[in-house]
Amino acid sequence: MKNRIAHCGLDCEKCDAYLATIHDDQALREKTAKLWAELNNAPILPEHINCQGCRVDGVKTVFCDSLCSIRQCALKKGVTTCGDCPELEICPTVGTVISNNAEALENLRVGEN
Repeated sequence: MKNRIAHCGLDCEKCDAYLATIHDDQALREKTAKLWAELNNAPILPEHINCQGCRVDGVKTVFCDSLCSIRQCALKKGVTTCGDCPELEICPTVGTVISNNAEALENLRVGEN
């Protein structure tokens, strides 16, 4: 499994925070900050939009680094992704992501092989 697949199965390479970071795209940072601030009703600023992926060393958004319950659970259990966890199919923590994103579930299942 490539290391840009998040613990939850989402593809970090498709995330606007990741794309803004690797391309140093200030316009994308501003657009993403505005959208995420509206979606989360939180003060998210362009300087918060820097992330190299949740499973690699390097900068992460505050959410990905310390607020994401899925990442925290995977780190606590010592699994690479939720696909390595025997509770994947019944887990309420990752359940919302995989129930709304077939690609995320597929990414996690590919990692199981």
